[in-house]
Amino acid sequence: MAIRVAVDAMGGDKAPAVVVEGAIRALDASDGDLEVLLAGREDALQAEIAPKKDLVDRLPLRIVHAPDTIGMDEAPASAVKTKPGSSIHIGLAAMRDGEAHAFVSAGNTGAVMAASLFVLGAMRGVARPSIVAFYPTVRGHCIMLDVGTNVDCRPEHLLQFAKMGSIYASAAMQIPKPRVALVNLGEEARKGNEQVKEAYKLLQASPDIHFCGNIEGRDILHHAADVVVCDGFVGNILLKFGESLASAIPQMISEEMARRAFSDADQEVVRGALSAVRLRFSYEEYGGALLLGVNGNVMIGHGGSSVRAIERMILVAADVARHGALEAMNKAFGA
Repeated sequence: MAIRVAVDAMGGDKAPAVVVEGAIRALDASDGDLEVLLAGREDALQAEIAPKKDLVDRLPLRIVHAPDTIGMDEAPASAVKTKPGSSIHIGLAAMRDGEAHAFVSAGNTGAVMAASLFVLGAMRGVARPSIVAFYPTVRGHCIMLDVGTNVDCRPEHLLQFAKMGSIYASAAMQIPKPRVALVNLGEEARKGNEQVKEAYKLLQASPDIHFCGNIEGRDILHHAADVVVCDGFVGNILLKFGESLASAIPQMISEEMARRAFSDADQEVVRGALSAVRLRFSYEEYGGALLLGVNGNVMIGHGGSSVRAIERMILVAADVARHGALEAMNKAFGA
């Protein structure tokens, strides 16, 4: 069965041009088991598609008209209430009504989250939906949550993040018994603030989670756990720091090679190795971050997403829908 992904074609700093091109590339890269619904202003989308009409006519791509657009700087709560015809609303409604299996957007993150709760609703038993991100490690990648959705959390919220992350890792990443760890400033259970000390107790007592204890920031890249749990304040800092490594480390090494007078040939060899490592930290390869805890497969991308990032976000969202992580989560939370 083909997986149908609804795409917010008006979301992002470079929309709709990069979104349309990314959708076309995703369809072209698929094995015929992907369909795309582009939600946005029909006139603007037709103008983007016109030069590629011969190619597009052969692809399973359809436009769904959405008269309104929510800007990147608009207040999420107000925009969600006053623009029910936005490309975000229309795309989410397509998934709610069974016309799509997943929804992706590189638009206003707050608006996507608020509209997801409004259109799809929170999953029963989930107090705080959470954004989960892929974090590169020496053994592939782990998943981290929360990475910015919930800045202030109670211990029971961290427990729910751990449960959602564990279910996702098991269903979508095919890890039979995911190791779950709590980010702290020390490994000992007595360390940290009251939030993490209480969360430690809850995680340790949970029969549904393979809790392996606290980990420090230095342990994450060494894959100390499959699922890394923290509040959104800590998670967002870790996420943005990781992204900065993709540009900072190559720059530092280039400066050092110049200082040591490496030959052009040697520099090319080093840069080739660095390029492969850099890809692990590039958001373009992961596409976006998954919003867990709502009744639908929702993926949120960077506002500055490139064509490659949009392509990957659509393909990853389709994979999430195929693996049935949402159904597994609903079952675990008793929905």
